[in-house]
Amino acid sequence: MAKRFIAAGLISSGRKKINNGLKRQGLSNRALILGVILFILAVTLAPPLQHYFNQKAQINSLKAQLQDNQAMLDAAAKELILWNDPEYVASQARARLHFVFPGERQYIVLDENSGEVTPDATKVSEQFPVGIPWYSRLISSITSTNVNP
Repeated sequence: MAKRFIAAGLISSGRKKINNGLKRQGLSNRALILGVILFILAVTLAPPLQHYFNQKAQINSLKAQLQDNQAMLDAAAKELILWNDPEYVASQARARLHFVFPGERQYIVLDENSGEVTPDATKVSEQFPVGIPWYSRLISSITSTNVNP
């Protein structure tokens, strides 16, 4: 029986040494168990929380997209109301297509600077010889591109 008590004493002294070592390091069994539980809890909750925040961000982006689409729809509705007005259609036809009513005379005023021709501008037809087949003129126009005379 004495041998049994010696072994029990060695085991309990080993446990005391381990507990003392842990306490010296600032850890106790409860703190270690609490840390393990918190780690397992974090690993368990991380994926659902990630999905939650991803879905929240996706919902917010869809709401912003919906607001943009609603604003575009409102603008298109306002434009449609404008195009239903005959006076607006006539003014747009005058401005965009240069239409006039019967009996009216249209004058187009050109800018003074737009009518000037620069002296450096050369005509393409003067650069190529006349009287040769079209494919020869095409080849000569390709080979003479960006060539300064």
